[in-house]
Amino acid sequence: MIAVVHHPDYVLPAAYAPTPKANKNALIRDALLGCGEEIEWIEPEPMPLDWLRAVHCPDYVAEVVEARVPASKERRIGFPVTPPVALRSQLVPGGTYAAALAAKERGFAANTGGGSHHALHDTGAGYCVFNDLALAAARLVGEGEAHRVLIVDCDVHQGDGTAALTAGHPDIATFSIHAERNFPVRKARSTLDVALPDGVEDAEYLQLLEHHLVPLVDDFAPDLILYQAGVDPLADDRLGRLALSQDGIDRRDTFVASLARSRAIPLASTPGGGYNADLTEIARRHVRSILTLAAAYAGPQVAVRL
Repeated sequence: MIAVVHHPDYVLPAAYAPTPKANKNALIRDALLGCGEEIEWIEPEPMPLDWLRAVHCPDYVAEVVEARVPASKERRIGFPVTPPVALRSQLVPGGTYAAALAAKERGFAANTGGGSHHALHDTGAGYCVFNDLALAAARLVGEGEAHRVLIVDCDVHQGDGTAALTAGHPDIATFSIHAERNFPVRKARSTLDVALPDGVEDAEYLQLLEHHLVPLVDDFAPDLILYQAGVDPLADDRLGRLALSQDGIDRRDTFVASLARSRAIPLASTPGGGYNADLTEIARRHVRSILTLAAAYAGPQVAVRL
């Protein structure tokens, strides 16, 4: 069975969904429901306020939780923070944390939400309110659930918020492989950044991913990996600048999961970015990623069915 974390309140009421894309999580859930008994569903708790305040500015945390985020910050986020959005923003980081705990027991687990890697200390940005990756990593280390956490970010956009929020933390490392000329304009400094020129295709991408990630994993020796598995490096993504094929994304995910499995490192994934007019297709790609990761972590005897 594949451990999948999901909460009903990830899915916003239609009247409160800030954009049609907001309920991509509903489509991911519905597609995974088609897998039947292969999925073990886990419902998370919200990220505790103390941990939200430990990673983000307490004043900003209060603004979000009380749904009174200033208009200037809402513009930077990309949508209004209504009470349902505020609740979802607390649940998703709790979901990434729950996925990490499940991965410790099962090897691999996935959150149906998350990958909000642009959220910064005192504001959200780029459709991200709170940074679930930084929050989960800080809590895992702080509570002794992990000694060293590596955040592997394969979204087409740099994980600037994650890098900034974890900078200087000796037990959290960040890896970002992204399009150099894409958002954000001002990059942060990850533990290791691999900035790619426009139009990079499968072979070059996969070679660079392996060349840089394997030494980092071996040198840092994490006992847990959080994986931002954005599908926006695909060639037809409207906000991407890379040119990966679906086979390239499958091979990327297979490589990351196989690397973690070969070192006996638990792996927890989040969906991250994916931008296309056909939301059902984007959800299908995210689900394919989850199933590919699960199959690769379990071993070659498990097939991907979608």
